[in-house]
Amino acid sequence: MLNGFRRCALLVATVGPCGFAPVGPGTVGSVAGLLLFWAVRSSGGGWLELLVLVGVIGAGVIGANVAEAHYQRHDPSLVVIDEVAGMLVTLFGVPVGPGGVFLGFLLFRAFDIAKPFPVRQVERFAAGWGVMADDLMAGLYAQGVLRLVLWQGWGL
Repeated sequence: MLNGFRRCALLVATVGPCGFAPVGPGTVGSVAGLLLFWAVRSSGGGWLELLVLVGVIGAGVIGANVAEAHYQRHDPSLVVIDEVAGMLVTLFGVPVGPGGVFLGFLLFRAFDIAKPFPVRQVERFAAGWGVMADDLMAGLYAQGVLRLVLWQGWGL
């Protein structure tokens, strides 16, 4: 039987039912990240965006660590809090509308799946950090491309 902390950590790691999606749990987790982003961004507070991002990363590291121990494997596919964090990193502080959010989603998923250097290498970090780090790095890549597109004057 699971104690309260472990149950809560697993709920965070799987983002409730999102990690149990029969097809594309990572994409479902990314969509959950978009919903959280939208809720936070529409509140209008940049500090809140930063606070939520830091909170999701911290809770994600703990939840992923517990999930790895519980499921007895590295980076179980049920863990999707890393996708939520990656989406938040992708869009953090980037002045975009719906088109830019959609482009950010596509870019994040592409970088998360392709895992260009050093995205794959940071997966080797210990425990929950390894689970989270590759998606955080993919989010940084996606944000960089979004900012480059904005810098080029394309309205998003």
